[in-house]
Amino acid sequence: MTTGTPTSPPGGRAVRLTIPAKAEYITLCRLALTGLSRLRPFGDETLADLKLALTEACSNSVRHAYGEGDGRVEIVYELHPDRLAIEVTDDGGGFEPAGGAEAADELSEGGLGIAIIRAIADEFELESRPSGTGSRLRFVKLLSD
Repeated sequence: MTTGTPTSPPGGRAVRLTIPAKAEYITLCRLALTGLSRLRPFGDETLADLKLALTEACSNSVRHAYGEGDGRVEIVYELHPDRLAIEVTDDGGGFEPAGGAEAADELSEGGLGIAIIRAIADEFELESRPSGTGSRLRFVKLLSD
C-alpha cells in the first residue's frame, strides 16, 4: 500500500492512495475519506453516501479487474472548496458492459453498484482504457456549506 500527494488541483487538495486489489483493504479507502472530511467538514449523510459510493467503486475493481491474480487499485481524492472528486483506477482487464454501450445505464445482475454511484454523484465518468488494460471510474459530489 502506498500513499502520496499528487499535484494538487487548482484551489484544492489531492491525496493518492494505492491498495492491493483485495477486499480487506477497502476499509482503508473509507478511512482516508473520513480523514479528508475533517479538512472540509460536510454532513454525516453526505459522508455516508460518499463512503457507499467509494466502497462500490473500489469493490468493482477488486472483484472484476484481476480475476484471481494480484493487482492494485489507485484512489485519488481531490478536495475542493465546493466539491469532492474521487477517481478509482486499476490496471486490470478493462470491461465491456453487458449488452454493449447502450446497456451501460441499465441495471443488471451485479450492476447495482454503478447505479448507486450514479444516484449519489453529481458527476459520473466510467471508462475502460483504450488499450483494454484497466478501467477508470470518477465521480464528483458537490458540497454545500
